[in-house]
Amino acid sequence: MSPKNGPENEEIRARPRHPGGGGRRGRYRPRGRQVDPQALDAVRAVLGDAPRRRDLLIEHLHLIQDRFGHLSAAHLAALAAEMRLPQTEVYEVATFYAHFDVVKEGETAPPEITVRVCDSLTCSLHGAESLITALEGELPDHARVVPAPCMGRCQSAPVAEVGHNMIDRASAARVQDAVGRRAVKPQVPDYEDLQGYRAGGGYQLLDSCRKGEHDPEAIIAALEESGLRGLGGAGFPAGRKWRFVLAEPNPRLLAVNADEGEPGTFKDRHFLETAPHRVLEGMLIAAWAIEAQEVYFYLRDEYPAVREILRAEFAALEEAGLTSGVTLHLRRGAGAYVCGEESAMLESIEGKRGLPRHKPPFPAQVGLFGRPTLSHNVETLYWIRDIVERGPDWFSTQGRAGHPGPRSFSVSGRVREPGVKIAPAGISVRELIDDYCGGMADGHSFKAYLPGGASGGILPASMADIPLDFGTLEEHGCFIGSAAVIILSDQDSIRAAVQNLMRFFEDESCGQCTPCRAGTEKASKLLAQPNWDQALLTELSAAMADASICGLGQAAPNPLLCAFKYFADEIKT
Repeated sequence: MSPKNGPENEEIRARPRHPGGGGRRGRYRPRGRQVDPQALDAVRAVLGDAPRRRDLLIEHLHLIQDRFGHLSAAHLAALAAEMRLPQTEVYEVATFYAHFDVVKEGETAPPEITVRVCDSLTCSLHGAESLITALEGELPDHARVVPAPCMGRCQSAPVAEVGHNMIDRASAARVQDAVGRRAVKPQVPDYEDLQGYRAGGGYQLLDSCRKGEHDPEAIIAALEESGLRGLGGAGFPAGRKWRFVLAEPNPRLLAVNADEGEPGTFKDRHFLETAPHRVLEGMLIAAWAIEAQEVYFYLRDEYPAVREILRAEFAALEEAGLTSGVTLHLRRGAGAYVCGEESAMLESIEGKRGLPRHKPPFPAQVGLFGRPTLSHNVETLYWIRDIVERGPDWFSTQGRAGHPGPRSFSVSGRVREPGVKIAPAGISVRELIDDYCGGMADGHSFKAYLPGGASGGILPASMADIPLDFGTLEEHGCFIGSAAVIILSDQDSIRAAVQNLMRFFEDESCGQCTPCRAGTEKASKLLAQPNWDQALLTELSAAMADASICGLGQAAPNPLLCAFKYFADEIKT
């Protein structure tokens, strides 16, 4: 008997073989993290009969977190198995978005309630840092406090979110009371529902379009004549965008961008919380015009009340037969400012990390799921009914000095009456303050303003008579963007404002490209120094503006460069 066949080797021969075969002894279990049967049962129970499609990954992550308060390693592994995805793919998506609490093995799960306090510029002006300090160590064990970027409620600063319950003009006492009562559900405001909207003539235009009383060419021509542009920030002519999409073959899709994450912007939330069907009718008219049979409505996670409104009204539209073969999909963001960029939004709708795409091809050619896609901002859709029913001349003559249309300005900061102000395009910030906001807040003198949110730059009060519209601010190193106007006073520091804005961009950079990822981090560190190295920061800003993939990195230096240009004396120590 040969040695290898001897009795001393009987135990070795009896061991399980490696599943790869080959007769070699192998591991007793497969590589990688194994799926816990209990976690898999729990995930299946949460998902129910929901489809396990790849594009629903973020939606499923929300369902699990809403149920358990966090995403454990066991649940992520179980979800990956259930959706037949690599665990690494599920993990990288879950860790990309700020609102997902991923708990690694051995880590302690977060408390039951998370209190988010906005620390973006307007809330910072109104004491956000003091509120965070007051809450730290004072909340019960079942709650924690974390700083958060803009929540789109700047007119009510400072703002806190207890679970999914927003607290305007938050104080430590009000937050603690909500935590104690476990008041974590969103409070839905009064709004015009489907019945009320139809009573005022709503959806008659959509019906006439579907009956052939209008044709797509006539609607597009009206949009072009009116001068309507994309009002999410880019300002691309709306009618021209429809033509680009129509030039591409079917099937075509429509994506609605309701991810207004620019600090200072809250107009889209205003429309959706007051008159959602005016937006939804514009959406359905756009879908009819481009022959889109599916519409994806992407809503930022910071708007839980709007999410409840849209769920109810989508169902009402379907029940009333107004969707007419168009399938509506409501998709929920998860805390990523970059997803306001249209291609990053498309990636997120597909269930991926919100990384901006290289262009070309443009979304009108290769968009959502590789199909030609029309993407529109909420406010752009809001005006479609008025333009068609009242005529393009009505819209185009609403502005001043050749600037077409009314604009919705989100005004916050040191004014007496902040809020959404529908005013003529081309109005000046001085007129906005005096005629629409009741003047400056008591005890404050006008010092400076941001005409276009965090990325739109900063101008001094001496330049308060520039018309606010596309193309009027660029020569001064600024832009209107989504018309988020933040007013600063003599009691505010330009240095502190610039530092706050750069920290925001550092936190929100998606990390895909080095100029933005490393540039915002380096700029934030340089701005924390007592003396700002203007030459180095200017060189760094040029690299970010020239080489970043998307507008986040390209526009992040704008407030800093404006500070050098217009506030040189103040930013010196």
